[in-house]
Amino acid sequence: MLRSISHLPQCVSPIRRFLLQQKCVPYTTIHELISPEDNDESSLHYAASSPCFLLLSLLDMYAKCGEIKSAYKVFDGITLRNVVCWTSMIAGYVKNDLQEEALVLFNRMRENTVFGNEYTYGTLVMACTKLSALHQGKWCHGCLIKSGIELSSCLVTSLLDMYVKCGDISNARRVFNEHSQVDLVMWTAMIVGYTHNGSADEALSLFHKMKGVGMKPNCVTIASVLSGCGLIGNLELGRLVHGLSIKVGLWDTNVANALVHMYAKCYRNKDARYVFEMEPEKDIVAWNSIISGFSQNGSIHEALFLFHRMNSESVMPNGVTVASLFSACASLGSLAVGSSLHAYSVKLGFLASSSVHVGTALLDFYAKCGDAESARLVFDTIEEKNTITWSAMIGGYGKQGDTKGSLELFEEMLKKQQKPNESTFTSILSACSHTGMVNEGKKYFSSMYKDYNFTPSTKHYTCMVDMLARAGELEQALDIIEKMPIQPDVRCYGAFLHGCGMHSRFDLGEIVIKKMLDLHPDDASYYVLVCNLYASDGRWSQAKEVRNLMKQRGLSKIAGHSTMESEFLAVG
Repeated sequence: MLRSISHLPQCVSPIRRFLLQQKCVPYTTIHELISPEDNDESSLHYAASSPCFLLLSLLDMYAKCGEIKSAYKVFDGITLRNVVCWTSMIAGYVKNDLQEEALVLFNRMRENTVFGNEYTYGTLVMACTKLSALHQGKWCHGCLIKSGIELSSCLVTSLLDMYVKCGDISNARRVFNEHSQVDLVMWTAMIVGYTHNGSADEALSLFHKMKGVGMKPNCVTIASVLSGCGLIGNLELGRLVHGLSIKVGLWDTNVANALVHMYAKCYRNKDARYVFEMEPEKDIVAWNSIISGFSQNGSIHEALFLFHRMNSESVMPNGVTVASLFSACASLGSLAVGSSLHAYSVKLGFLASSSVHVGTALLDFYAKCGDAESARLVFDTIEEKNTITWSAMIGGYGKQGDTKGSLELFEEMLKKQQKPNESTFTSILSACSHTGMVNEGKKYFSSMYKDYNFTPSTKHYTCMVDMLARAGELEQALDIIEKMPIQPDVRCYGAFLHGCGMHSRFDLGEIVIKKMLDLHPDDASYYVLVCNLYASDGRWSQAKEVRNLMKQRGLSKIAGHSTMESEFLAVG
């Protein structure tokens, strides 16, 4: 704590100047100055008789030094509080991560018929953002509109940030659209918002509009657009943005890391490695970008090799690194490798410091490797479970055929008022599919969009098709494929054709084959499905014809990836 007047920081220089000019200079400490006899009454007496700017500077000083109780004593001693006094105290609470207290104080301010200003509302919106409190954020937005205060660029950006971080991207876009003079910060905030919420198409569309109005991007914009390209696998646009960043000189560490991740997500490992190696100083974010990218695109060997190299170069991993490696180990399907990494993580304390993120990745690894017991042990040790944690454990039971365990945990999740997400329903539907619980699956599919307002994705439709096809209800499965509002992918068609083979309904399989190849004439994956169906019916000559057609068109299956388990086990 600051002890003398001369030690006051420059941020409160007005109070320094005032104190040094007054007869109170002989006091040797701030505390003696405010309360000579060390009691609250003299403190309030001094506060009441002091100039307003001095008290506000004093309040601000205490808040910035983390002495929020002392700041409140100064505030409480001011008898005639104007909007600046109230706002200063509200800002002090927010600076000290006491967002709830800030909102309570704002209510008191309104009860005292003191109206907020631009800075008041900007601070309150920041508090709601930190709390991820969408309801309170909307309420503050409503109060701001009713106040008649003109929305400045700063306020609009704060509102955008609040809605984006609270997951309400539609309201963020509404705020963006309603502002007449959109600056670069707002464009970038909206693009970043779409990217972070997984709406890469909208992010890229907005980037095109931004260029169309002559607005030049900055490094943050470029990095976010590259992330969007990676999310949807748009390599062509990613390359164009890469060229643009070089052409206009928009290059920094964030852009380089986003490029690495984009190329990795688009399966361009050589390009990702080239950008990575060209960076002179590789921080932990750079290493995480390439390791997580390779883990996600199935290049497990490369991901583990880079982790070894990272260790050899004395770069300390963090929770993100370890979580990415657990995902890689899950794809690898090796308990030995993942268990070694688990021990390594415990040794470095990652499970304690990043319990939710790393813990969820760890339990997902055990679940995918068939060790539901270890997955449940990890699940039970995570104190603050989020929706992803619950979904991973529900999915783990489902993969083991333990539908009862999945459904019981799902009901427990709802009782604890944890809202399920799309991934949760994917796990539940998959569990119902693998155990033939058709009626339950239909019920949960209906509940997903009726009770929780989720639009079914390709994964959800695929689960339904798989469930019905396995149960022999192939006409219903075909009806879903024909009526689903989005284009079925290779997994959806594969689930249906697998059911046709199981139940010898090759007549229905032929109907789907024709549609499938008309839509995807140049994708080898679909031809492989046809070969498999013909082989299951013993039609070897037709299967051979399909393989010959693939060769004529230059199509081939993607080769698998090698592993390096023995090398990894030496880590730690």
